[in-house]
Amino acid sequence: MHFIDPQKLARRAFLKRAGALSLSGTALPFALNLAAMGEAAAFDATDYKALVCVFLYGGCDYANTVITYDDPSYKLYSTVRPGIGLPNGTGGIGIDKTILGPTLLTPTIALPNGRQYALHQSMGALTNLFNSGKAAIQLNVGPLVVPLTKTQYLSSDRNTYPIPPKLFSHNDQQSTWQSSSPEGSKIGWGGTLGDLALSSNTNSLFTCISVTGNAVFLSGKTAFPYQVSTTGAVPINGVKSNIYNSSAASAALNTLISQSRTDMFEKEYNRVPARSIAAEAQVSAALAGTSLKTIFPSPNSLADQLKIVARLIASRSAMGAKRQVFMVSLGGFDLHDNLIKNQTILLTQLSEAMSAFYSATVELGVADKVTAFTASDFGRTLQSNGDGSDHGWGSHHFMVGGAVKGGAFYGSAPPVSVGSTSAPDDQWHVGQGRLLPSTSVDQYAATLATWFGVTASEMPGILPNLKNFGAAAGRPDYPTNLGFMG
Repeated sequence: MHFIDPQKLARRAFLKRAGALSLSGTALPFALNLAAMGEAAAFDATDYKALVCVFLYGGCDYANTVITYDDPSYKLYSTVRPGIGLPNGTGGIGIDKTILGPTLLTPTIALPNGRQYALHQSMGALTNLFNSGKAAIQLNVGPLVVPLTKTQYLSSDRNTYPIPPKLFSHNDQQSTWQSSSPEGSKIGWGGTLGDLALSSNTNSLFTCISVTGNAVFLSGKTAFPYQVSTTGAVPINGVKSNIYNSSAASAALNTLISQSRTDMFEKEYNRVPARSIAAEAQVSAALAGTSLKTIFPSPNSLADQLKIVARLIASRSAMGAKRQVFMVSLGGFDLHDNLIKNQTILLTQLSEAMSAFYSATVELGVADKVTAFTASDFGRTLQSNGDGSDHGWGSHHFMVGGAVKGGAFYGSAPPVSVGSTSAPDDQWHVGQGRLLPSTSVDQYAATLATWFGVTASEMPGILPNLKNFGAAAGRPDYPTNLGFMG
């Protein structure tokens, strides 16, 4: 396992300069005029592009999200997941094939061996996006350090065949997905994309925006996540409202953070809240000048997050943004029990929210400039634990947007199995139906990053394990560009 190394990014002068300056005080990067430093740009962004990470916290159950549908595979699925799950959570965790007809996926190119998939019956909106060519699915993707066969995974030779650390751990695999390193990592690949994009934006502060609180995904060497709520910019308490119902206390706070200082550290400290106040004012003014006709479903927490992302994208000119990376999330997928009932609710929210967001990008005229993609801690076991499923590894993920080569599956469709050693074709299961990924997160991310504008020479600083994949590494069967972006 390797760490993201921003020093490997092309045009290193700016990063080295920022790193040296930061030794003088952690607040100094806030004061830098990032947008004026042209040598920091990975690309000269003359157009607009945005990536939106939709993180599904808890580990989304792949087998009941993208459901095997062809008769031979479904027969195996119903054998592993016996009983038909009912809304009240009784009857097992299998889904009745007879209700999946409306969500059957019809790809432009059929999968080999007659394989077919349908989405969960609650995901009609995403089904329509897929079948109309606006969404695609990457099959069996997850964290990998190097390409692995099942035999290599089972080997004790971890020097030759390393695996991601702390597999099946929520916090560590969330971090590994977002940063190529387990919990404790400070830099994510979304943030390093932001590092390269900073100087493309008039106000670099709005390069990486989170609507889901702190997450390592959006943290870069210099870029950092600007956090907003579902209603817009977050004001500093006490600046726009009284402190303890005292206007005098609020006035005193304003004086403290706005008066000039002679001490270098005091001056830098005051720059931080001053920058936050200015940013809040700019975002609020920009949002006030935009409107959306697209209807977002309610109540739906993910839709609320994606709606503010759409409004921020609509405000991109007022905020001076050419390249942006966003993060939103939906939690609750750690379904060791009540899988049928609770996943139905969650997947309804996911499907309807992502569909509404795509419609909003169409309304704004940027459908081909904005790509949303899903990620999750891990997939889950195909084998049931009675009323749910346990922690897994690989999973299937969605890419949505006008630039996506939609209506297609990418990667290899894994056989339906729980990992029996007697099954000669079962190279992709490592026990209980956990999928050994046939596509790495690095490949998935590199494909998105290439579309975003990152060059091949800059990839090693963003995705440290990518060097182990692709033709240059002698593994053309694990390409560094998966081909799902136009």
